Amino acid sequence: MYKIKSRIWIESDEGILLGNGRIKLLKEIENTGSLSQAAKNLKMSYKKAWNLMDSVNKNAAQAVVQKSIGGKEGGGTTLTEYGKGLIAKFEELNEATIQFINQNNRFQ
Repeated sequence: MYKIKSRIWIESDEGILLGNGRIKLLKEIENTGSLSQAAKNLKMSYKKAWNLMDSVNKNAAQAVVQKSIGGKEGGGTTLTEYGKGLIAKFEELNEATIQFINQNNRFQ
């Protein structure tokens, strides 16, 4: 018996907006408040994480993450409300896709 598997991503004419890896990075940024720490936790180079978030911000209709420069309290990276909404929409779409595949997984 075979199983059908799928991965989804959202792209524009300019490139990929969101996929599973970018969502993991966004969620880790939300948890840590830091792009650097999020990259470390996901065993990803800072450069790769920065490039991914730069791409997401460039391809999105609005800013998804905001960086704040260090100072007395230190800097950080936060998700915008728009970014949080994108995560929720992506996860909803991803779950619906998984449910559809599971319901129609009759390939033999």
